[in-house]
Amino acid sequence: MPVVADAVMLIVGARKRGITCLSKSDRGSQYGSHEGCLGEISVQKITPFLWFDNNAEEAMNFYVSIFKNSRVVNSSRYGEGSPMPKGTFMVGTFSLNGQEFMVLNGGPHYKLTPAFSLMVNCETQEEIDHYWEKLIADGGKPIQCGWLEDKFGVSWQIVPTLVGELIGKGDAEKTNHMMQALWGMVKLDIAALRKAYEG
Repeated sequence: MPVVADAVMLIVGARKRGITCLSKSDRGSQYGSHEGCLGEISVQKITPFLWFDNNAEEAMNFYVSIFKNSRVVNSSRYGEGSPMPKGTFMVGTFSLNGQEFMVLNGGPHYKLTPAFSLMVNCETQEEIDHYWEKLIADGGKPIQCGWLEDKFGVSWQIVPTLVGELIGKGDAEKTNHMMQALWGMVKLDIAALRKAYEG
């Protein structure tokens, strides 16, 4: 694992220093090849970084295919003397609707859990339905209360913005009625939630 950590720090460090593309001197043989430039989008202060066993590249491409205004920014592959075969995907950076993420193929040492989830705010039922169906496709599973787990083990919350708006009105009784309805749902239903709130 030290080699994995060193390789990740090389890439993250380059981004912090404002290096737009890794030079040959930055591409030590252990770290393999790097595809794309590091400065194509501004560096966020805090970036979600997800550890996968061996399917990080597949996960990254899957997410980019689902969300609008999304793209792969750059990627890096393992080289000679690394903990995985030469040419294996190592680290990737991608953007989902302007939000930057990083993924790593780090081996089976750590597992994803529902203790960390990604929340998608949705304006319409059509939007909820779209993300729900796309994210549970090919082996994902619905959970409860708007939560699901995709085929890679990443947990998501697909939530209507209406929930926060109604809670923000400060009517405790109406909010409780809505939450009672929400707790009985799997995929969230905007019309049913509004009906429960309004009584």
